[in-house]
Amino acid sequence: MTKDKKISSIALYVLTIGVSFILGMGVGFDSRPQIEKVSELKNKEQPQHVAQTDFTPFWVTWNLINEKYVNGHIESGSSTTTKKIPTDEEKVYGAISGLVSSLGDPYSVFMAPEQAKNFQNEISGTFEGVGMELGIKEGVITVVAPLEGTPAKKAGVKSGDKVVSIEDKTTFGMSVEEAVSLIRGKKGTEVKLTFVRDGEPEPIEIKITRATIDIPTIQLGTGKTKNGDLLRGNNAGDGLRNDGVFVIRLFNFSAPSADLFRDALRKFILSGSDKLILDLRGNPGGYLEASVDMASWFLPSGKVVVSEEFGKNSNKISNVHRSKGYDIFDPKVLKMAILIDRGSASASEILAGALSEHGVAKLVGEKSFGKGSVQELVPVTGDTFLKITVAKWMTPNGHSISDFGLTPDIVIPITKEDVIAGKDPQLDRAAKLLIDGK
Repeated sequence: MTKDKKISSIALYVLTIGVSFILGMGVGFDSRPQIEKVSELKNKEQPQHVAQTDFTPFWVTWNLINEKYVNGHIESGSSTTTKKIPTDEEKVYGAISGLVSSLGDPYSVFMAPEQAKNFQNEISGTFEGVGMELGIKEGVITVVAPLEGTPAKKAGVKSGDKVVSIEDKTTFGMSVEEAVSLIRGKKGTEVKLTFVRDGEPEPIEIKITRATIDIPTIQLGTGKTKNGDLLRGNNAGDGLRNDGVFVIRLFNFSAPSADLFRDALRKFILSGSDKLILDLRGNPGGYLEASVDMASWFLPSGKVVVSEEFGKNSNKISNVHRSKGYDIFDPKVLKMAILIDRGSASASEILAGALSEHGVAKLVGEKSFGKGSVQELVPVTGDTFLKITVAKWMTPNGHSISDFGLTPDIVIPITKEDVIAGKDPQLDRAAKLLIDGK
């Protein structure tokens, strides 16, 4: 992944905009203590805006901690426990984290050095873990989607599962980044997760063995071998069902996804079919540019794919992303449906929303996740970052993805019994729509 690419979703903007942060200056400035070493913060240029808030309570609290907080030895009966006392630098990082958490936005977070390092490893595409995309839903760590072919998927984790504990540690008040860092680990090691699932009366405990995550991007048709293993890339069959419907399943909007999608569309055209199902179920998103590029195969040049709505205090105006105008399909001939569910998020919602509102495709399945905010990753020091929400995704008709998600034209669930029986009523219903026109 290149750093000059925009990422949407539980995926992000990775920008190289340098900013500085200082805890505060105000009426309480003179009472501040001398901090031993937060050198990189001290050496950064001072911000242009100085808060008018009285910072006396902060410095008073800082001094009280230094004067009164119990030392690192805690005696309990005959045993003594040594507790690590945070350094001044760690206390500053904690204060910044508290400042960011006051926004009440689960996707805005300060990343201390260890978190920042883990995040950079993730966006580089090389990491070991269980393979599930996490988000925040109603204040709870929630599975956006277990990624196809990963340990989480094989262990039975489902979109919408609420992660209530990790190794018996409650996730209450935990950020997505904190949860990810706990779930991650070396290949072959095990992690215990406890989920609350809709329709299940009791919490579900699942132990998952970590592995190197190798995520497929696209498949045609069922995309499975006789033993049920998932095929990778475009070697997944010809995509054409016996009823003449062509199926493309997209698992993510990764760097190569736009090129793979183009190749899949070529196979669709060569098949002679005029009926296309794009399956975005369980697709948590990825690169914004990939979703715009894919939408461009179906839309005339200049048509709005998605727009970014910035905050009132931002000096940016609404940023509109438009079709590149490849527009190779005759809308009077093409019959198209898009499958979505609660695991369809971010770039998936952008593509589905654009093609739906421009009348290209009908949506079938279940309501999407509703991850429609835009984050920037901004360096604070050489080894820390601020990931902050700067805008919301809006569909061409001005529908806020983050606030409402996408509701299908045809709502149809998949039951536990369907899964056990190997049935896919959503796919079958989409095919019927394209064949019968209703």
